[in-house]
Amino acid sequence: MKYLLQLVVLVIPFVAAQQQVWGQCGGNGWTGATTCVSGTTCVYINDWYSQCQPGGSSPTTTTTAGGSPTTTAGGGGSTSTGTLDGTMKANGGRYFGTCSDSGLLSQSSESNLIKAEFGQLTPENSMKWDTVEASQGNFDFQGADVLVDFAQQNGKIVRGHTLVWHSQLPQWVSNINSATTLTSVIQNHISQLVGRYKGKIYAWDVVNEVLDDSGNMRSDVFYNLLGENFIDIAFAAAKAADPDALLCINDYNLDGPGAKIDSLIALVGRLKSRGVPIDCIGSQSHLILGQVGNVASALRRLANTGLKVMITELDIRIPKPVSQSQLNQQQQDYQTVVSACTALSPCIGVTVWGVSDKDSWVDSTFPSYDDPLLWDGNFNKKPAYYGALAGA
Repeated sequence: MKYLLQLVVLVIPFVAAQQQVWGQCGGNGWTGATTCVSGTTCVYINDWYSQCQPGGSSPTTTTTAGGSPTTTAGGGGSTSTGTLDGTMKANGGRYFGTCSDSGLLSQSSESNLIKAEFGQLTPENSMKWDTVEASQGNFDFQGADVLVDFAQQNGKIVRGHTLVWHSQLPQWVSNINSATTLTSVIQNHISQLVGRYKGKIYAWDVVNEVLDDSGNMRSDVFYNLLGENFIDIAFAAAKAADPDALLCINDYNLDGPGAKIDSLIALVGRLKSRGVPIDCIGSQSHLILGQVGNVASALRRLANTGLKVMITELDIRIPKPVSQSQLNQQQQDYQTVVSACTALSPCIGVTVWGVSDKDSWVDSTFPSYDDPLLWDGNFNKKPAYYGALAGA
């Protein structure tokens, strides 16, 4: 009997150590469970993240004692070479992703391409504050649930976007005039949103666009009431809600020299010195045709902070009217930008901001520009697709 009790004691930790479906099971620095529950497989996503996914259609992954995954032969899906995501993974374990939401995912032309070509999804709008918590304390996760469920059913990882942002912010938040109240509101919003998807989100844009175009802290309700400390509050809340997710700062105009990137790097240094649990920098990379020459050096500067970096919202818009020579230039520009990531080990993935030109935000935001993405309005591959593939 004594022997049997000892055996039970030995077995229980082993069972408890198995990770649940969609949980993390490996990656550099990972100290948690490295085996998955029955019916799931530990699948290599990149050097920093492996995930327990249902079935065995993805490449089987084992994990070393140090948490580093090793991929062995396996099935196809989006991990097959010849696709954007498959090529990225084959050439260094990075992901290639896109953004979408429930309305687009309901269209087969969109969803089929995402299933075939992409390994990561970012919600374009369904996790933003005015969608999730339009009135205080009343949460609507319907759209976000659709995207996360789609991702899980199709073996995609998810980047959460975004927790604290001055835009698409309900008026009730902007009307807050108490630092104590705002702190509580930020903490509750993040606890509810991040907590709902704990273990299902690879990385979160915890704060988004906190710097203005001059590189100064943006004047909004968060900074005006809490100063720079609102960033610390947000990251701490996100870490408490999901300790295993990568936590990022995300911004635009980080693609070349200037006050914006200088200020962002200085801000990251201050955050790290205060012990803020920040893991990564997202460079949005909303670019203009022919203006991509500084992307590689800018990414290196961001990586020199010691954090992981990602290209998070890539598109390259073309001045109207669009010509064939411009489309050819766009092909070269996409190759330049994507290869800037693949050539840099701390860069763990690229996300394009949409699938088809017909659904891009560029049409309404920059009406004198057009055709920023990899597929045209009829879901035909453009030269840009082959540029991105070559860069991957």
